[in-house]
Amino acid sequence: MRRRDGDNRFQAAGAAIGGILGPFGAIAGRAVGGLAGAAFDGSIFSGGRSVKGQHLATARVGGAEEGAVIPRVYGTSRVGGTLIWATRFEEQVTEERSGGKATGPTVESFAYFGNFAFGICEGPVAAIRRVWADGRELDLTTIQMRFYPGDEGQLPDPLIEAKQGMGAAPAYRGLCYVVFDRLPLDGFGNRIPVFQFEVLRPTGKLETQIKAIAVIPGATEHGLCPFPVTEALGSGQQRILNRNTLVGVTDFEASIDELMALCPNLERVALVVTWFGSDLRAGECRIRPGVETSFRSEESTPGRFRGSRARRPMLCPPLMVARPMAVRPTMPG
Repeated sequence: MRRRDGDNRFQAAGAAIGGILGPFGAIAGRAVGGLAGAAFDGSIFSGGRSVKGQHLATARVGGAEEGAVIPRVYGTSRVGGTLIWATRFEEQVTEERSGGKATGPTVESFAYFGNFAFGICEGPVAAIRRVWADGRELDLTTIQMRFYPGDEGQLPDPLIEAKQGMGAAPAYRGLCYVVFDRLPLDGFGNRIPVFQFEVLRPTGKLETQIKAIAVIPGATEHGLCPFPVTEALGSGQQRILNRNTLVGVTDFEASIDELMALCPNLERVALVVTWFGSDLRAGECRIRPGVETSFRSEESTPGRFRGSRARRPMLCPPLMVARPMAVRPTMPG
């Protein structure tokens, strides 16, 4: 009632002042007075009030285990990690005003980030393909995770060395481990989640002796593109056509990184580009590039293949890849 009375007083004062200019002035003065009264009451009753969000009282750390067995991996295996190092959670405070610019209360929220390391298995290993946190696969392109294969020449992690001091940080030689740098914890209940890792460790000497290899693309039109190719889906949404993994920015980048990890002595790679024949008879066959569709909405492919709302231009008429039973196109792989 007090705020309503304040609004009425300002409205009456505005109407009286505006009445000097006539009936229309009185109406305009009443409206301006009402706005002034609302701002005045808000500054008295709401201004300066602060609303605090949930604050983390204690850090919940789980998974640390002294004397745990170090697994030994052969081939490809999904292994659970053991927490071997961690710091206090980093707290980030954000203040923002809700409602009006000057009348709304200030809302204070907290976000927490974790710095920790997980031991995985006996090294050396080739690579970590995928990572799960609480059973959910992580997008490795959106977090900072440093991988150490566990060889005898690996150096201490710079973050651990910065926290522990120069010369006081272990290098964990012979142990494959990863270090997470400022991992957001709000999606895990502000705690360190349970991690699992897909480890790649080749057995034998074949992988180290490979010097050259031919890369054949899979069933995709943009499989050899090293950067993301997007397509608009409408309503401000889009999808990446050549990304079907959470390991790399594109499928090509993820494949080449894994190839180099498994075959460290590789020197030459031959790329096989897929074109299509129009006829089984050699004299009638025309070799042309194939596309999945003749139209994509706002495709981000650069150069002469740049898409728009019109048909996709090419140097020669493209061959439409067959779609049996109206399902996915039959791109050969």
